Amino acid sequence: MMAKTPREIIDEGKLGKWQIAALAMTILLNALDGFDVMSISFAAPGIAEEWAVPKDVLGWVLSMELIGMAAGSILLGGMADRFGRRRTIIGCLVVMATGMLLAPTSSDVTQLSLWRLLTGLGIGGMLAALNATVAEFANARYRNLVLPLMVIGYPLGAFFGGMVASVWLAGGDWRVVFYLGAVLTIACIPLALWLVPETPDWLNEKRPARALERINGVLQRFDLPQLNQLPDPPQKQPRAPFVEILQPPLLARTILLTLAYLTHVTAYYYFVKWIPKLVVDMGFDASAGGGVLTLAMLGGAVGGGLLGVVSLKIGIRKATVISLAGAFVMLNIFGRAPADIAMLGWIAGITAFFSNAAAVGFYALLAMAFPPRVRATGTGFGIGFGRAGAAMGPALAGILFARGLNMGDVSTIIAIGSLLSIFAILLLKMPKSATSD
Repeated sequence: MMAKTPREIIDEGKLGKWQIAALAMTILLNALDGFDVMSISFAAPGIAEEWAVPKDVLGWVLSMELIGMAAGSILLGGMADRFGRRRTIIGCLVVMATGMLLAPTSSDVTQLSLWRLLTGLGIGGMLAALNATVAEFANARYRNLVLPLMVIGYPLGAFFGGMVASVWLAGGDWRVVFYLGAVLTIACIPLALWLVPETPDWLNEKRPARALERINGVLQRFDLPQLNQLPDPPQKQPRAPFVEILQPPLLARTILLTLAYLTHVTAYYYFVKWIPKLVVDMGFDASAGGGVLTLAMLGGAVGGGLLGVVSLKIGIRKATVISLAGAFVMLNIFGRAPADIAMLGWIAGITAFFSNAAAVGFYALLAMAFPPRVRATGTGFGIGFGRAGAAMGPALAGILFARGLNMGDVSTIIAIGSLLSIFAILLLKMPKSATSD
């Protein structure tokens, strides 16, 4: 009788308290990512006023960490497959903390853009490593639920961080937002070292020194059965992970998921990055703009959480398609919202409800589309090129605004991205082992 693999043991077992703690830590880390990414949006009105930044230039500033996230997801996501999920997570936290600390020292737009690029590099690598980690720590029963829960940490972080940032921004200094992010990022490093071990899947695939001992250490901590010996080694793949995801049978999944994610998050990041500035342009103050964005993040968190529950009933693919349709409709409604702060808050919350739910669906689809040996690479590729496209959202909006288009026209043009995503997902064929449908 063949020995069980660590994957089979985790899939068949219950979620123990340390396993839940590790998964909870990934949610917290993604919440940190959410606040670090959105910090520039909360700060944007103050930056534009202090440095007299025109809208087309501000659009590129808002996009810089998205460009960094694209590079980080692709380059550092591959490191998670090569060097381990845990090492990559810790390294990315250090990079993020450095970028957040240096951002408020900037004296002009160029310096600020450089530090936002660095911050995005760390966030991108973190996202790819976290997605693989959650997929490998969760059991078969709850994987469809846990993956979306991890992703909703992103809007939750922006929501709670935004509540604090909105109060501090009332004092007029946009730099405090970045200092808050730096402190929170540094505080997460020892927590991650304590709560997030290396995944047994990665240890079994790579077979480093003391692999059996380390796998059993994690399984014991998770209150799961241990191995008497290592199972037969996984079949060696002659191709590098990056090459493998770009060749059959993974090529079609890679292309369709990347294109679908790219077109949707282009619309999503236009929406969340420009909210504070658009609200200020309607005649409200910066704290009101931050408040509307905070409500949007709350709506996004609720939407992402409900998608996880709904996906247990109808499958992650169907739930994602429904969310994309809702995002397309609501973004058009947002573009024509009246200058009423209460109404803006409700519309922004519902728009983010659907938009973030769809983004959550993509993370789950990416994690389940690739085998463990290339999971972080495939996820990083999809997220990375998707975020590269996402950088076009705020930048394109800035160009369109500078050319005289109003908020309604810009929103309609960019919302088409969510519509295109639906067609790509409908063409997608997931592996038989995936539990998404």
